[in-house]
Amino acid sequence: MQQQHLYMAGAYAAALLLTLILAAHLTPPGWWRRPTARALLILAGGTWALGALLLAWLPLPSAAPPTAPMPRTPVPALAPGTTVGAGLAYRAHRDLNLRAAAGVDSARIAVVPGGANVRTTGMRDGDWWQVDAGAPGHPHIGWTSSLWLRRIDEAAPAR
Repeated sequence: MQQQHLYMAGAYAAALLLTLILAAHLTPPGWWRRPTARALLILAGGTWALGALLLAWLPLPSAAPPTAPMPRTPVPALAPGTTVGAGLAYRAHRDLNLRAAAGVDSARIAVVPGGANVRTTGMRDGDWWQVDAGAPGHPHIGWTSSLWLRRIDEAAPAR
């Protein structure tokens, strides 16, 4: 990262030098007797334009050789109410609102403490999953955002 910043600074320094040389040869000498807004505009605009051209013509050096991108496999979109992975166990990342229906506008029916385990029922509506947060034999089913769930084998959050 530091190398790229130095490379860009060098490109704009070279652009400033080129702008000064070109301005001295291509503009009337009377323009440079005293500092004016016009002179500042010529220097700033020329430095920006020539610096951008230098950076476009000379690619940034890369530290690592380019690698081939991994092929992307499309994930099929699921319609609301479809089942996905029923019975899988997850851990609540932080305190988790259990809602009566999918969405933040629905009523909160319980709060599952962070670190508690929940099981999916298999119902899904976008990022919202229906989960069972109760003890065995005492179901407490509600909807929660899957963004706040972590797999059981993931490390616990550092506090």
